[in-house]
Amino acid sequence: MKIAVTATGPSLEATMDPRFGRCAYFVIVETDTMVFEAMENAGGSLGGGAGIQAGRFLAQKGVQAVLTGNCGPNAHETLGAAGISVYTGCSGTVAEAVKVFKAGGQSAAGAPNVASHAGLNKGK
Repeated sequence: MKIAVTATGPSLEATMDPRFGRCAYFVIVETDTMVFEAMENAGGSLGGGAGIQAGRFLAQKGVQAVLTGNCGPNAHETLGAAGISVYTGCSGTVAEAVKVFKAGGQSAAGAPNVASHAGLNKGK
């Protein structure tokens, strides 16, 4: 399964970024092999629409699930429309979050867990 993890850096050892649309990097991991690719989040500095742009980008990459700390309503709707499951409340390193996900330790979020534009405050 191909999943995206929001991260502060471009590796499996990077700490997760709690923000979705404004995260620093997306680390896309194939869960069967742990082969990954990391990309800077090009839309992270947008004044608005960062979550929507990020959701569309991940859909184009064929991602099936997103692991993140927080996800706002516009991003959640965009991801859901693309058939991408969202898992919020994730933390630790990218590798740790993937391990917990693979073990079934997280449940998909049925709704956003923060208000619009929460990422402008760095997820706090």
